[in-house]
Amino acid sequence: MFSLEGKTALVTGASGGIGSSIAYALARQGARLALSGSNGDKLRAFREQLNDEFGHDHVEITCDLSNPEQVEELIPATVDTLGSMNILVNNAGITRDNLAMRMKDEEWDDVIRINLEASFRLMRASARPMMKARGGRIISITSIVGHTGNPGQMNYTAAKGGLTAMSKSLAQELASRNITVNCVAPGFIRTAMTDALTDDQKAAINGRIPMGRMGEGEEIGAAVTYLASDEAAYITGQTLHVNGGMAMIG
Repeated sequence: MFSLEGKTALVTGASGGIGSSIAYALARQGARLALSGSNGDKLRAFREQLNDEFGHDHVEITCDLSNPEQVEELIPATVDTLGSMNILVNNAGITRDNLAMRMKDEEWDDVIRINLEASFRLMRASARPMMKARGGRIISITSIVGHTGNPGQMNYTAAKGGLTAMSKSLAQELASRNITVNCVAPGFIRTAMTDALTDDQKAAINGRIPMGRMGEGEEIGAAVTYLASDEAAYITGQTLHVNGGMAMIG
């Protein structure tokens, strides 16, 4: 069940905490991966780790998502290196937090360009090879705060909320070609960034979560793997919330 043998996937932000967990989960189920990010050394080391553990000759493709020209080249490069592209995972993102009255134009622009515009460009470009193959999976990593809002993150919440709405529109456009478009919305996930918090800060966060703990990257990887699988063929335009009950959204 949930086998991805014979499938190819592009994962953006693949060397980060959640991104590497997603890539690892897809590779474990048999997918061959194009790992994308801006840090070539980290990508190369991660690719070698996946090759050693799972085989399949995974590849890395460095890309600066703030550069539209590089973004436009990423899907063709993936198809050229893998021979096809069955799964796109829009995972990469940045934060530039600030209160609205203090938010600089560049803080808004940077987040929208990388978190929303780059995802749009990749979704648009990936539709062509997927339509030709009459099937595919487009999965975007959004966030709980794209649904609930969060002070100091107008730019980030706008991008994540926009990505959710954008996915619903594309899902309707591509459904007849057996291409599904879905989102996974993490809550608080344990990463190197959260590990740096004090015990009191962690306790305060965990106190807001009914399950009493932060999620693990592997749990996001499992959600993405499911949506990428044949078993999820009848699910499109949806958001799978992985937040330990912190926000129970219908």
